[in-house]
Amino acid sequence: MDLGLAGKTALVCAASKGLGRGCAEALAAEGVELVIVARTAETLEATAAEIRAKTGASVRTVACDITTAEGRAAALAACPQPDILVNNAGGPPPGDFRQFTHGDWIRALEANMLTPIALIQASIDGMIARGFGRIVNITSSAVKAPIDVLGLSNGARSGLTGFVAGVARKVAVHNVTINNLLPGLFDTDRIATTFKAQADARGISVGEARRERMKTIPAGRFGEPAEFGKACAFLCSVHAGYITGQNWLIDGGAYPGTF
Repeated sequence: MDLGLAGKTALVCAASKGLGRGCAEALAAEGVELVIVARTAETLEATAAEIRAKTGASVRTVACDITTAEGRAAALAACPQPDILVNNAGGPPPGDFRQFTHGDWIRALEANMLTPIALIQASIDGMIARGFGRIVNITSSAVKAPIDVLGLSNGARSGLTGFVAGVARKVAVHNVTINNLLPGLFDTDRIATTFKAQADARGISVGEARRERMKTIPAGRFGEPAEFGKACAFLCSVHAGYITGQNWLIDGGAYPGTF
């Protein structure tokens, strides 16, 4: 299927690895011109070179912290009029909600709620003027089924979800859509770190921790960033103009609910 995205421009955040990279690669394969953002310049440049070699796409890089005003200014200077915006940032740390400080909450809100909103504010009027825009926010399955130790993430990402639910309906008439992708467990560096901590705490191997967790997923495996990226690319396509304000859960069936 031709997604109709050749020649479009995308700003993809936190794209040097993991789910952000999966999205960047899928869009590049469709002929999208990329500006990719991440904090570590060396990793970001290596990723850009690999995507260029694999797809032939134009890939520019901005090494910055997208959760800061300075970082957002740098990203938008490189890509002031994106047709596609993929919002993504690392989640806040786990913990007991009793121990979260005001500063912890502010950092979580800045990264996982206020930064995506700021980038939407900066990009959406241009999309409306051009009659095409696709915004995808990478959030978390915790929006659908809160995870007790991820209170900071539960709160911040749910705030973004509520905001999107309202604004998506205001701009849909202009062929501008805003949707959220909710990942479950994907085979990324982030879950590798999580499994290492769990294994150390319980005195078991990392492999055993992985196998135990995998058994709780009906699909019998963890997700791959590439398949997540393809879902993102479809939501950005010309074929998805009638999908907006939605929360797509991609978790291998781990969430047990009907709705």
